[in-house]
Amino acid sequence: MQSQLKEGEYNPYYGTYISKAAHIDIVQGLQSGKKEFVDFIKTIPREKWSYAYAEGKWTIAEVLQHLIDTERVFAYRALRFARNDKTPIMGFDQDTYVPNSNANNYNKKDLISDFEAVRNSSISLFNGFTDEMLLRIGEASGSPMSTRAVGYILAGHQKHHFEIIRERYL
Repeated sequence: MQSQLKEGEYNPYYGTYISKAAHIDIVQGLQSGKKEFVDFIKTIPREKWSYAYAEGKWTIAEVLQHLIDTERVFAYRALRFARNDKTPIMGFDQDTYVPNSNANNYNKKDLISDFEAVRNSSISLFNGFTDEMLLRIGEASGSPMSTRAVGYILAGHQKHHFEIIRERYL
């Protein structure tokens, strides 16, 4: 289902991510984003893996781990919303996750493999949603969010970090 997300389907905070992906089919966006991103990440030299472009910024390894963690959290949200679970979901603090991830000590190949596994799981999840499920709305971090908004956020969030890595890290 191509998106024409409506007001109330997501917190405006996510607008930047959604705008990067809402023009395409969710599953196609997740698939093409995975291939493009993995192909790109594989070309980054090992010595750049632990590079941060400024004091207090994440390394490339930490950015990749952040994408993995975020995708896991948001895929869980999508599952809950699609199944019509109306229990509010608390937010998560990415700034706590990253320093506690140990990403800089992971092998590049293993992190890439983990990203691919998580993305493949998200593709499978969204591939199984009906149009009705995609339109269901739950609550996360105190705001309404539709299942389909989650899919566009995932695809756009990855594009956002892909652009940052290209512009600021290399």
